Amino acid sequence: MTRSSLSYPFAGRHVNRMGYGAMQLAGPGVFGPPKDRATAIAVLREAVASGVNHIDTSDFYGPHVTNQIIREALHPYPDDLLIVTKVGAIRGDDGSWLSAQAPEDLRRAVHDNLRHLGRDVLDVVNLRVMGQIHEPGEGSIARQVETLAELQQKGLVRHVGLSNVTSAQVAEAQGIATIVCVQNQYNLVQRADDALVDELAAKGMAYVPFFPLGGFTPIQSSGLSAIAHRLDATPMQVALAWLLHRSPNILLIPGTSSLGHLRENLKAAEIELSAEVLAELDKVGGAG
Repeated sequence: MTRSSLSYPFAGRHVNRMGYGAMQLAGPGVFGPPKDRATAIAVLREAVASGVNHIDTSDFYGPHVTNQIIREALHPYPDDLLIVTKVGAIRGDDGSWLSAQAPEDLRRAVHDNLRHLGRDVLDVVNLRVMGQIHEPGEGSIARQVETLAELQQKGLVRHVGLSNVTSAQVAEAQGIATIVCVQNQYNLVQRADDALVDELAAKGMAYVPFFPLGGFTPIQSSGLSAIAHRLDATPMQVALAWLLHRSPNILLIPGTSSLGHLRENLKAAEIELSAEVLAELDKVGGAG
């Protein structure tokens, strides 16, 4: 991959395709504070110092925890840093994930993100459709997108994105507002969105996989491990490199609360995958 292939136009800027997802900065189950707040701050600062200029977060991580840590670590924010947040859910007292899709819920969530991040306007707000939690379900999202479009017109949101959606929902939303990205579950072995990735690439729209390494159940594959061993890399580095090779519109947001894992993830952008290795990885994905 050339240097130019490691950036992509997104939300009016060129961002490095290797970004950072802040979800793991909260406590266990993405609930409550982290065990080591100082390390969480250090991870964010090293990510930005290493060239990351796309951070993904939400005020329902914690709740509020990751946004507060981002603000403590990085405010005042670098001019080139793009912070993408999402709305559409809240957390129960027991840590459960609850749908919050009514207009008043979305407005409240935008203001919560503004307050906890310390911003006057949010760069990108993704509507997180609950669907089947980690898989989309069909149904109209017009009312929710209209609400975000209204907040955009008021100057509180610069750009609107979608998360956990189908191709039909993307088309519906595009009839209401300019959609700059889709964030769905996608990785080497979970490839239901193959057609959508290509559809968005043809339109020049960013596709941001959540759980690029498998999420709460990390990718396990003897085939992937064998390929990684040959390349003198970790399986997770190869899985990230595969995503970067998969399509130029894919932007990565692997998350970690470890400085060591952060450094490993960032090095994945340096891995070259031959056509032969890519074919092997496609077989691994098909088997998965």
